[in-house]
Amino acid sequence: MQETRRRFIKGAAMSAAALALPMAGRAWAADVQTVRYGGSAWLGHYPAWLAIQAGYFKNEGLDVGWESFGTTSARVSALLSGNIDMAVTAAPAALAVMSRGSRHFAIIGVPENFGRVEGLIVRDGVQSLQDLKGKKIGVTFASSAHLLVLNLLDEAGLKAGKDVTVLNVPAPEMPAAFQAGQIDAAAAWTPQFNAIRSMPGARLLADDTQFSLYKEYGVTPGPDVLVARRAFLEKHPEAVKRFLKAYFRANEQLRAQPDSTVAALVELTKLAPADQLEMVKGADWYGASEQGQLLAPGSKYIDGLQKLAEMMVRYGQIDKAPAVRDWVDPAYL
Repeated sequence: MQETRRRFIKGAAMSAAALALPMAGRAWAADVQTVRYGGSAWLGHYPAWLAIQAGYFKNEGLDVGWESFGTTSARVSALLSGNIDMAVTAAPAALAVMSRGSRHFAIIGVPENFGRVEGLIVRDGVQSLQDLKGKKIGVTFASSAHLLVLNLLDEAGLKAGKDVTVLNVPAPEMPAAFQAGQIDAAAAWTPQFNAIRSMPGARLLADDTQFSLYKEYGVTPGPDVLVARRAFLEKHPEAVKRFLKAYFRANEQLRAQPDSTVAALVELTKLAPADQLEMVKGADWYGASEQGQLLAPGSKYIDGLQKLAEMMVRYGQIDKAPAVRDWVDPAYL
């Protein structure tokens, strides 16, 4: 979940995957063993990192390589150009690419719901959204937090730029801006979300569970989705199935045994163990058994992503809403 961009590099180059090596007791000779994954320290990438560190992918005959990206836009560009095979991305970034007609990738899974670690934080004197009239809200533009702010103001009958000043503040600078009084409210995601909440006089006014689509569809402003290149899916279907088996094994561990994941994850995030555990517990991790319901034709979740695309059009984030179901492929679960 990081910033959504309206411009992404459209690439058509598809690289060849490495040949699979045989495993004892198994015959994967006809399939690929190497998978290139694009990640970052954001919590949406915890399952892939954990599955690498715990050897879950290796147990499935896969050599999963990790490539770090500083932004969602860079990660999506790498996926479209064929430099990586799979990644987790914030849905708004995927929707922006879909709206431009790119068919180079498909949604194959939903890792988690992080609705409780992103939200709008205010000072003690602000008791409602109406109290923000005439004040300044800091938010990173073209992000899930930006969509949350626009939606909250809309629901409260307030207009950005007229009733409330909405300022573009880069996420890393948000805590300092709030602490210095440059903004009256801050919309942020973890870890900035946690840092601002811990400041004296700060209080949470709304998190992603107050987003209008969450109430009906269970969709946050920037839900994470697991995506893969279509060329990779078509060429290596069995490798994809094994990837998902190991991936959701890691998700089950994050959900059922969060303490056991901390040691591996702090190598990625550099957080203190206590803060790392808080972040793991702050998300709802979806297992393999829930994927069919989330991605099946007619699912409420995909309907929610469609509504999210339409909302992005309404708020000027993208030009047109794609038919989201055309990019969903649950065949590998």
